[in-house]
Amino acid sequence: MAAEEGLDDYTQDGTVDFKGNPVLRSKSGGWTAFSFVVVYEVFEGLAYFGVVSNLIIYLTMELHQGTVTSANNVTNWSGAVWLTPILGAYIADAHLGRYWTFIISALIYLMGLVLLTLAVSFRALRPPPCQDANVENCKEASTLQLAVFYGALYTLAVGSGGTKPNISTIGADQFDDFDPKEKAQKLSFFNWWMFAVFFGIFFANTVLVWIQDNVGWTLGYALPTIGIAISIAVFVAGTPFYRHKLPTGSPITRMAQVIVAATRKWRECLPHDPKQLYELDMEVYGKKGNFKIESTPTMSFLNKAAIKTNSTSPWMVCSVTQVEETKQMVRLLPIFVSTFIPSIMMPLVSTLFVSQGTTLQRDIGTFKIPPAGLTALVPLSTLITILLYDRLFVKMMRKWTGNPRGITLLQRMGIGNVVVILLITTASSVERYRLKVARENGVADDNGGQVPLSIFILLPQFILMGISDAFFLVAKVEFFYDQAPENMKSLGSSYGWATVGIGNYLSTFLLSVVSDVTKQYGHGWILNNLNASHLDYYYGFLALLCLLNFFFFLFLSKIYVYRAEVSDSMKVLAKEWKATTIRESNRNEQ
Repeated sequence: MAAEEGLDDYTQDGTVDFKGNPVLRSKSGGWTAFSFVVVYEVFEGLAYFGVVSNLIIYLTMELHQGTVTSANNVTNWSGAVWLTPILGAYIADAHLGRYWTFIISALIYLMGLVLLTLAVSFRALRPPPCQDANVENCKEASTLQLAVFYGALYTLAVGSGGTKPNISTIGADQFDDFDPKEKAQKLSFFNWWMFAVFFGIFFANTVLVWIQDNVGWTLGYALPTIGIAISIAVFVAGTPFYRHKLPTGSPITRMAQVIVAATRKWRECLPHDPKQLYELDMEVYGKKGNFKIESTPTMSFLNKAAIKTNSTSPWMVCSVTQVEETKQMVRLLPIFVSTFIPSIMMPLVSTLFVSQGTTLQRDIGTFKIPPAGLTALVPLSTLITILLYDRLFVKMMRKWTGNPRGITLLQRMGIGNVVVILLITTASSVERYRLKVARENGVADDNGGQVPLSIFILLPQFILMGISDAFFLVAKVEFFYDQAPENMKSLGSSYGWATVGIGNYLSTFLLSVVSDVTKQYGHGWILNNLNASHLDYYYGFLALLCLLNFFFFLFLSKIYVYRAEVSDSMKVLAKEWKATTIRESNRNEQ
């Protein structure tokens, strides 16, 4: 009886403690658990951007690679970092759970950083120094040197695959949607989560970049390595406070079963009453801590997977809930595709924007700004924008729209799309002016010549990139988590990160194609000598793509139907299941 009277003190969203028992709300989760989890994200942002922000400088100055080659190598690796989360999400949802997938992957991530620090520390792992401004005249890195360096980078990418989709999901799992207070707190979770991410990025783009350029690469990579090791220890220390979601089987297999079952029964007619479709008993969902979903008429072809048959094979008949989960994930795909083009902008910051900075005057008295120094403005403007958005904009819009978030997630992404268009248009205009000054001062054909302009002319494009991240990136990550089914949250989160990876690979593809085509049919737009290039044309081309994509996104936003909340009947069932579980737990303790 005492357990039943205190039932509301337990979480109702299916979360359990580390041992799989019902978990008290007052002794777990919330901002307390968040404080342990978020430490890793701060240091991971510091580590990843401490590598990627200055990576193009290392590839050109130390490994003697050309502009296009080095830029593509950066985006290819970065693409792998952001695409591997799909695999990590699958392993978490299907097998190991989020906690253990994260722990194992974080250790792999740490191993990659250790190897990378060693790779930049030994002179034998780099080609001889070369002062020639034209890297084509310098000795290239050997196969062994490249293998060690890229082996370290891609080890880090493998580790990232299991950390990125699961650490944010673990953080979100600490807030119970069934509790009004915690549900309200969860609405701010992703804002503050991304605030922590960009806090780490800010230090990476200031302190670490300066150390790498002025002290040395060894210390510049050793510091984030130590930080990751500390953050893993802090995360493990917070284990008693965490709420866990148990793995429920492969979401990819479950979706494949629905598609196959529906296809095998494509000639059969659906019953007029959806209650005649196959569904598991309510008690089954209650015991597993899962949630039943009612049948919907959208994508009715997939409903055929739930038509009852004599066969009990999951490849012949699927429950209505399984069908609806598949629909929810399929419904996300068009929005997923619409985020590819805006995601191209992120790799530009650490590649072409930084390369532009190397051609400009960077002296302030005796202090010389690193070429990647202005990248610090991206997280700084993101931090300020997130703070203003969460503290002022949301409160103001909430009164007007009645939406707890102020505006919908798709509306927030739409604002981010507009800022992206403004960003790349501004970058094109600034680059056109930089090239004009280069020609007027006779350095257009001088490979390595410095244009008599301050690096601060690039300020607008870096600041706008940060503002766009505060709207587009934050909303994108939250959208795919929020709209994924309860049992597929890690996979949903991986959608958000995977778009960044696809954006990197698209950047590589476009940069290579545009570079090759423009060289064959006229003056190349992207050459090793940026003063003789036409990056302004390339940026203009990207602006056109972003504009067309924006109209595509508007159309998708108009027809998108948001995922329905868990029904009241399922909330009651979850509570009854929790009461039964608590009774059994108490009997076992006695």
